[in-house]
Amino acid sequence: MTSPDSATSNNDLLTRAFHDFDQAATVLQQSYDALTTRLQQMDLELAQTNASLREHLRETEEMRAHVTAVLESLDTGVIVADSQDVVVRCNHSTEQLLGVSQAQLQGRSATTVLEEIRKDHGEYPLVLPSGVTIALSQTDLTDESGGLIGKLVLIHDVTRVRQLEDRLQRRNRLEAMGQMVGSIAHEIRNPLGSVELFASMLRKDLRDQPQLRTYAEHISMAVQSMDRLLSNLLVYTRPDCSRQGWQETELMIREVLTLASHAMAPGSVEIRCQVDPLVPRIWCDGAKMKQVLLNLVLNAVQAMPDGGVLTLAATMAPANSQESPAVQLIVSDTGTGIPPELQSRVFDPFFTTKDQGTGLGLAIVHALVEAHQGRIDVESKAGQGTSFVITLPRGPVQSRSTSVPSTALTGRSTGANSIVHVTEEETYE
Repeated sequence: MTSPDSATSNNDLLTRAFHDFDQAATVLQQSYDALTTRLQQMDLELAQTNASLREHLRETEEMRAHVTAVLESLDTGVIVADSQDVVVRCNHSTEQLLGVSQAQLQGRSATTVLEEIRKDHGEYPLVLPSGVTIALSQTDLTDESGGLIGKLVLIHDVTRVRQLEDRLQRRNRLEAMGQMVGSIAHEIRNPLGSVELFASMLRKDLRDQPQLRTYAEHISMAVQSMDRLLSNLLVYTRPDCSRQGWQETELMIREVLTLASHAMAPGSVEIRCQVDPLVPRIWCDGAKMKQVLLNLVLNAVQAMPDGGVLTLAATMAPANSQESPAVQLIVSDTGTGIPPELQSRVFDPFFTTKDQGTGLGLAIVHALVEAHQGRIDVESKAGQGTSFVITLPRGPVQSRSTSVPSTALTGRSTGANSIVHVTEEETYE
């Protein structure tokens, strides 16, 4: 039988055990609650971190897409190589300029690619087989600490700049030559007038001696031939294109073809006339522009001794934000073409590859086009043909200078209604 003291002791132990258990359960509940709260905080922090990472990834993707868009929209070719000199990226302009695909460039040595671009080019900037003129520049790519991580090669299309430079040099050269030629022409014309005067007096005095009179007539013919040359020289040095107005494009071209018909053997030359509906009229000095086109047409015909296709076209010039609207007159042939080394000299006065001749035809053409505040360019490939492209303002523009018309020795006018004497020797062949 259990004593009262023993029962009381057992009850106390049991009470303390329940008390300790309650305390432990309370502590455990508190720890669980704290752990649950911490887990909730960690879930929130993780969600925030994930959201931040997703935003950063989105921004990175946007930046990558933006950089890619910028690279692909550049007119400049871009080649990126890594630290091992291996091409890892290039843009679309590189493909267009070099004529190769990105797949053909990627993985190759950047140095090898540059050597192939420079191959067989003795001048700089480089003129590619496509006719595009490029300039190369390269720089090292470094990280924040200055360590080398790759190389950047830029390929600049300087074709337009080179054309403008060539055009400026040609204009300066022709202007200097024109001043010299004008001075010489006037100096020659004075004694030539005396020769013509005495020759005419001889013809009168020798009217009863036909044999001797023939010599005087030969002198007069030689003087008149020299006079025509001097007239052309003065047209070149002081072209008068002051009688400008609206000219019907197709009518003007048809009239030029009629004037040139004597130089075309029947059936030997196929003529094509292409007038854009957007260019029904052209603002120019009609007589002088016919003179320009006639000279170019005759040159084109003589460049096709075995026949071919002669094309006269009028169209709007390609849009250029830096230039006013313009029209183009194009005279093309399928003849022998002009060697590349001669193309920069075809407008020089007295330059000709003919055995005889003055070489003034294209020089006068250039001067008359310049007097219209336009420009003329030549595009040619040996054996494939030549195109002369005349670019003119679409409408009236303020004249840069006032030209003075020249007058021939014998009183013949060289004004708007005259045609410069175009001879076989004055062509570019």
